[in-house]
Amino acid sequence: METEHVSARPEGAAVSAAMLCEIEQLHVAFPGPDRQWAPAVCGVSLTLAPGERLGLVGESGSGKSLTGRALLGQLPPTARVSAQALRYAGRDLLAMPAAERRRLCGQEMGMILQDPKYSLNPVMTVGRQMREAWALRNPGMKRRDMDERVLASLDAVHIRDARRVAASYPHELSGGMGQRVMIAMMAANGPRLLVADEPTSALDVLVAMQVLDVLDDMIARHGTGLIFISHDLPLVGAFCDRVAVMYAGRVVETCAARELHRARHPYTRALLAASPALADPPDRLPVIERDPAWRGTAGQQAAEGDAP
Repeated sequence: METEHVSARPEGAAVSAAMLCEIEQLHVAFPGPDRQWAPAVCGVSLTLAPGERLGLVGESGSGKSLTGRALLGQLPPTARVSAQALRYAGRDLLAMPAAERRRLCGQEMGMILQDPKYSLNPVMTVGRQMREAWALRNPGMKRRDMDERVLASLDAVHIRDARRVAASYPHELSGGMGQRVMIAMMAANGPRLLVADEPTSALDVLVAMQVLDVLDDMIARHGTGLIFISHDLPLVGAFCDRVAVMYAGRVVETCAARELHRARHPYTRALLAASPALADPPDRLPVIERDPAWRGTAGQQAAEGDAP
């Protein structure tokens, strides 16, 4: 059975006015082959305070990335999105004109995507793409100043020979190098809200720690609220303030990151058991025994009616 949720708000935080981001009963559905709506996110409710790091964990297909994309308005036109509330800094994102929402994403909200091969423009150099991103927020910045900022941002994520990388095209970079370019592009803008979708998945341990230092510094300097999407529960437990665990499109448990090892929901316990300690490994890795009750009925609303 599903455990009782821990409050989504940090202890002592004020309601709404102090929250950077509020998601209430978010539903996302896509048209299925049988002309019925197929639910992908089912009644997710989350909040994020300025300067807070919220980890979003769960297996592939649980709705983590879709939740982040819905918040930033980056879902395809075929998606059907509904929510009781979707607010950023007290502003209603669902009622906001499309042009204003795009401008907000370029200036105050950002997303580090999981695979740089599909995120970076293949016909533009790294430096040109980074200048284009900064021009949205600083239209009056001179070209020379932007070039200096490109090199400084690449240095900040520990890229050697930043000048050569800035002049390179994405296909000339390794996967890990491309991921660091994406992080440099987003972090240097100092967004108030950042969704990081598996930002360290393509990096070795040492470089991943360096990248987390960059995100830490950005949060400290700008008070950035971070939604950190990951499969790495030990990393999330060490890096984030709170953790929300998703299963089949819904949040089944939230807790303080430092208490993640004491999580009560059987799905969370199964995820933790899938990463056993090296000092005393089990003979066999456990298999998740899934309970249909974990899905609940939250997806019914999104599935009602015929798809186009």
